[in-house]
Amino acid sequence: MQKITSCLWFDSNAEDAFKFYTSIFKNSKIGKVFRYDEASSQASGQPEGSVLTIEFEIAGIKFLALNGGPAFKINPSISFFILVKDESEIDRLWKKFSDGGKVLMELNKYDWSKKYGWVEDKFGLSWQIILAEGDIKQEIFPSLLFVNSAFGKAEEAIKYYTSVFNNSKIESIYKFPDNENAVMYSDFILDGNLFAAMDGPGEHNFQFNEAISFIIDCNDQTEVDYYWNKFTADGGEESMCGWLKDKFGVSWQITPKILVDMLNDKDANKAKRVMQAMLQIKKINIAEIERAYKGK
Repeated sequence: MQKITSCLWFDSNAEDAFKFYTSIFKNSKIGKVFRYDEASSQASGQPEGSVLTIEFEIAGIKFLALNGGPAFKINPSISFFILVKDESEIDRLWKKFSDGGKVLMELNKYDWSKKYGWVEDKFGLSWQIILAEGDIKQEIFPSLLFVNSAFGKAEEAIKYYTSVFNNSKIESIYKFPDNENAVMYSDFILDGNLFAAMDGPGEHNFQFNEAISFIIDCNDQTEVDYYWNKFTADGGEESMCGWLKDKFGVSWQITPKILVDMLNDKDANKAKRVMQAMLQIKKINIAEIERAYKGK
């Protein structure tokens, strides 16, 4: 089961985005759709009844699209690798993503790949498409780019993340030939989920923000407390509704499974009470949420 889900923040066009992505990839499907109720509408300024979140899968990988408004914009600090075995498939994907988008690195042959390109699609999401020569363990996975003041911290972050999550390991770390303190490329496993990380030299007009966050699917309060306390005690920053930033500026949502179930309850009054309770707290307290759910 996928432990960590990438959450993509959109400004009222999440529906268009997920339809675009699921039309491109095989083994794709839509999951639950959650809409703004009165409480969440008032808190966010989004229209009541409009789509709040959409669960979807592409190439068998779970994502969540969020209509959060204009507060945050997706940028290349977090992109997604696509591993492809067939060159004609790379050409197809490149055409789809570059249409209305922006090329960040031309699709070409490079020292590290016979065929690679980095493109930002029409919704602002970045994709690194690469010809895979070996076995593909996971077709799509996120890549963290450490730039500006975070440059040179990729290796520290990789070691930190793999120490936080169970079932984790570093697969590879390649350094820049002229800078042993900077990571040219690394891939690593966090609780069975594949990630990549790189240091980005030079000056950039972007950095990590809430536009792409990672949802940790927690089984109980003990697990919620563990991740929340670990990230915040190590220099992170608390936010609201289960959100936080770690010490590197990457955003996480520490979310118990039961919260999602209660928010999707068929009884609108129960779901509304849960939403109202969630909007008032930082770290999710399951007992408090359950009291709201029961109307106590």
